[in-house]
Amino acid sequence: MKWTDWQILSIENPFTANSLRETLDGGQAFRWSLIEAENIWQGTWGPHLIQLQLDSNQSLQVRRPIENNFTTEQAIRDYLLLDTDWNAIIDQLPWRSDSHLQASIRAFPELRLLNQPFNETLLGFMCSATKQIPQIKIMCANLANELGDKIVPSGPNALPTWKQIAQSSEEFLRSLGLGFRAKNIKRTADLIVQEPNCLETIESLPYEEAKERLVAFPGVGSKIADCTLLFGARKYEAFPVDTWIIKVLKTRYGLEGWSNPQLERFGRIHLGSYAGYAQQFLFAYERTSR
Repeated sequence: MKWTDWQILSIENPFTANSLRETLDGGQAFRWSLIEAENIWQGTWGPHLIQLQLDSNQSLQVRRPIENNFTTEQAIRDYLLLDTDWNAIIDQLPWRSDSHLQASIRAFPELRLLNQPFNETLLGFMCSATKQIPQIKIMCANLANELGDKIVPSGPNALPTWKQIAQSSEEFLRSLGLGFRAKNIKRTADLIVQEPNCLETIESLPYEEAKERLVAFPGVGSKIADCTLLFGARKYEAFPVDTWIIKVLKTRYGLEGWSNPQLERFGRIHLGSYAGYAQQFLFAYERTSR
């Protein structure tokens, strides 16, 4: 596969190597991989395939396959949210009165959120139940390889659409390593194709209404819904509570014995309208400071 020349992406607050790794490979998305020999990140979303690297001056560079001329710089900027003033958002977080949040932000000062396709985000997090990031990435790759369309003729496949999944069988999905998740993913796909615009509708709803609609799908609990809304719909008030966040809130904030709904509510109230962004700092810091 032939690639374009590297192009520098202008960004006011550049990534560090650690913050770029955490943004691309820290549990928001499952379609990025590091080509370690070249220190290049390769990833896909929707019909897009790109590579990213930090040059010797820490400038963010991008290239795309020559065969794919519809992946514009603006599409890349929108996905990476390069024009968002993240420092202004961080300033709105309660780090001045929350020393642990302050330490988490200092550890990953340039950590960002991605702007992923909503349908893909739901699928990725439905694969995430009881699994860790490397295992989720394998399931997503298997789905793409077997059911998705080629992004470029000589390159990888995109994740399948929900229609493509609905045309498959639960047994075949199980053969891709989805395990018990196959049943719920198949049932959800069948529901989505019956109402083709339902995901666009859900994405446009206010947070509470959108979450209520999402958890009606088989296999979509509160955490999966919150992850989908945070990373796929830019509803930054969503506060996903997984095992790492439970550990943070119990050990760092003294919330031993609290239920998951209580922890979710605490996070949204304490951290405010950008609770989901704060959650990523807490999540990253806890995972990397073991």
